[in-house]
Formats: sequence, C-alpha cells, structure tokens
Amino acid sequence: MQHQVLILDFGSQYTQLIARRVRELNIFCEIFPYNSKTFDIKDYKAVILSGSPFSVRAEDAPHPDLSEIKGKIPLLGVCYGAQYMAHNFGGEVGASNTREYGRANLSFIKENELFFEGVNEGSQVWMSHSDTILDLPETFELIGSTHDVKNAAFKIKDESTYGIQFHPEVYHSKDGLTILKNFLVNIAGVEQTWTPDSFVETTVAELKEKLGNDKVVLGLSGGVDSTVAATLISKAIGENLYCIFVNNGLLRKNEFENVLDQYKHMGLNVKGVDASARFLKELEGESDPEGKRKIIGRVFIEVFDDEAHEIQDVKWLAQGTIYPDVIESVSATGGPSATIKSHHNVGGLPDFMKLKIVEPLNTLFKDEVRRVGASMGIDAELLGRHPFPGPGFGIRILGDITAEKVRMLQEVDHIFIQGLKDEGLYNKVWQAGAMLLPVNSVGVMGDERTYEKAVVLRAVESTDGMTADWVNLPYEFLQKTSNKIINGVKGVNRVVYDISSKPPATIEWE
Repeated sequence: MQHQVLILDFGSQYTQLIARRVRELNIFCEIFPYNSKTFDIKDYKAVILSGSPFSVRAEDAPHPDLSEIKGKIPLLGVCYGAQYMAHNFGGEVGASNTREYGRANLSFIKENELFFEGVNEGSQVWMSHSDTILDLPETFELIGSTHDVKNAAFKIKDESTYGIQFHPEVYHSKDGLTILKNFLVNIAGVEQTWTPDSFVETTVAELKEKLGNDKVVLGLSGGVDSTVAATLISKAIGENLYCIFVNNGLLRKNEFENVLDQYKHMGLNVKGVDASARFLKELEGESDPEGKRKIIGRVFIEVFDDEAHEIQDVKWLAQGTIYPDVIESVSATGGPSATIKSHHNVGGLPDFMKLKIVEPLNTLFKDEVRRVGASMGIDAELLGRHPFPGPGFGIRILGDITAEKVRMLQEVDHIFIQGLKDEGLYNKVWQAGAMLLPVNSVGVMGDERTYEKAVVLRAVESTDGMTADWVNLPYEFLQKTSNKIINGVKGVNRVVYDISSKPPATIEWE
C-alpha cells in the first residue's frame, strides 16, 4: 500500500477509533503495538501516537523509540502520545488539579496555524486523562488551549511534530476529522486514494500474483465477510476457488438451506456440508466460553481438512478475517492491547493441515467490507445482513450446549429477527440476536407454575463493532416480541432486553 499512516498503540480504548477516522478520509492506516518490530517505518508518510491507560510518570509506562520518527516523519501525539513527548523532551507532566474528562471547548487557537485550519475558538473537544502537561519544553510552541487545559495543543518548532491532549477521533470532538485531515493531508501530504474501487483493483491484482494457478478452498458462512472475500478471490482465480459452507449445528433457523440457495445465483462454486452432529458431539459437556470457541474452531478446521482432501492439489485456505478480529486477538505479551476473546478464524493452522492461509479482508473494518462488496455489485440485501459470530449460537447459549437448547434459541432468534424485518427496524440496527441464559426462573402459565429458561434480546448500533450503543427499540415492539416468544417457544418463560453498550460490555455475552 502507498501513502500509509502508522498508528502506534499504547493500549487506549480509542486507538481503533483513530484508525476508523483516518480511513474515513480515504487514507489507509495500520495499527501496531508501540513496541512492535514487524513494521518498516520507511513505508509510512505519517505517524500517530495513541492515548493510553498509563501515566507517563509511572515506572511501567510505555517508552517508544521515536529516534527514527520525530523530526523525520510528520508525527502527531494524542493524549498519552502528547504527554510522552512533553515529558521526554524537557517539559513537565503532573497530576491534573481539575477533572479533565468529557466535553471541553477550545478557548485559544494560534492564528494562521495550519493544524487548526477551519476550526474556530469554542469548538468542542473530548478530554480523557488524569495527567496534564504543566510546562512545555523550550522547543515546543503552544497552539491551542481550553478553559481548564492551557497546553491542550502544541507543535515543535521547525518540525512537523504536533501533540494534543484531547481526542480528535471521538464523535464528541466536533472538528476532530478536520484536525486529522489538516495534519495528514495539509501537513504530511498524504494522498486520499484509499477507496473501495482502488482496494478491489489492488487486491485482485495481488491475489492473482500470490495465488497464480493454485487451488483455494474457502469457508462460506452466508455473512458479509466470507461472501466479499469469496467474490474477490473468484475475480482473481475463477474456478480454482472451491467454496464450502459448513453447517456446524449452531446456525440460525433454516440458514443452511437459505444461504446455499442465495449462492446459487452468484456464480460461486459452493458445496454444502452438514457437520452439525459432529460439532454438537464434540461440544457436549463444555461450558467454558473459550473452551467452546476452541472446540468449534478445531472441528471447523478438521471438517475443512476432510473436504480439502476431496479437492486435488488444493494449496490455500481462504478466510474472511477482518481487521477488528486481528486487533482484538493481539496478545498482551505482544503489546498493550489485551486479548478480549479468541477468534476461531485468526491465527495459524495446525501442522497436520498443509494449507497456507489467504485473508484478503484482514485490513478492513466491517463497514469498509460492505462498501467493497457494493463496488463489486453484490446484492444489497446480502451486504445488509447483520454480523453473526463464527461460533454462532455456541457463544449465545451460555453454559453447555445441547441440541434442545439450540432448537430453543433458533426459534427465539427467528421470532426476534423476523419481527425486526416486519416492523421496518432491521436496517436501523447494526446487529441483533438472542442469548439463552443458563438459569431457570419461576413463571405462571394458565394456572400452572413453570420453572423455565430466560432469554436475552440484544440490538446494537455501530459502525464497525469496535464500539456499540444499545438500540432503543419501541416498547410496543418489545412487548409483542416477548409475547410471541413466551407463547411460541416451549421452554422459555422470561424475556429481558440488554441495555449495555460497548465498552464496557461486549456485543456478544461470551
């Protein structure tokens, strides 16, 4: 990729939002832990230092090596990144006397400062730190303040190096995108060439070169990611792509048949494999979330190994891994980002499977995958499908998994999702689904006491799944849905609605 931007991650919850904002400017960027050795700084035209939960004054604070960056490549420090530069180059950082968290307004902007072009005094920004820059080093120049934070923004004299103590990447910083554009486009000279069409053109060319005449096997799920990945690879190698859709017994109601029918009209070579009994047998008695994910991942790979042997001389396994999967699967030992959960489609294959991996979407966020799919003419209804986790109901049934629990949750989920579609709410929600809890509750049906399962309905709005807000569905809809579930699904007598956002909660319960 040309004209890339490097984001060094110090563990901030907002790091992924910086990347999202940069991508909105049609600029490609990548996130690496601050201490990673896997990138070449010569590949990048600008660098952004993220925020961090650490204090620069702490003994265990992250200390990046900026010797090849500062003064040589345009550099922007955000929050911790700004404080680190001030602290490390002769300034003073200390605990703030006032609470610097939440909305603030710029009270001073240096005149004719390119960094703040198009931004007016009074512009709202978002603060999130307990430390503050008390004194700037001699070579640093103050370019922006808020009422409570004098050194809210600075630049280093005779360098394209900037620092801000607020977060331009969050929605509450009203001119945040303008500030990022000023830095990346006007100061760093990064070209805005990252578009869906350019991604398709570049990726198909790279796949042709990488795969040649090799055969590739790909697991279709019916979701957006695997479908777009399959279409990209098909453009590159045509009939040498062999698609397999596995029924792991944890899919939505009738999904196996419906998805196979959808793919008939897309020109993809697809084989359906019903391995539901195999998955459910392997999962028997396992209740640990990570344990279930690993079993599902292992059996998924084993099924692929079986099917791959039916294809002569297959060399590659393609996967629809996207960027949030990669980010969330980074180990804490490899950088500051903590592992949130394992993704069964991230990481290496076992030694017994002699296939190489190709992941054409592993640099994209979910909304970017949809735009790429649209640029290739994939049906809008398919692209608009809500995300569905790879482990399926395996992580929406809390506790151990049985065929009866799967049946129960399939019916509940079907009523909920179909209801959203019938009421015109489906496309207003980014992801929706139901969870089956491992608890029974007392109820009354007719004159009889019941002691049956409780289910949770969840609907969130999001851009890419990195953050999400719960959706305020109409009470009338929830009431109607609850009645349909309790009256129509044997074994369920209580329905609740999840009003947690991410963070602090995750979208899935496991």
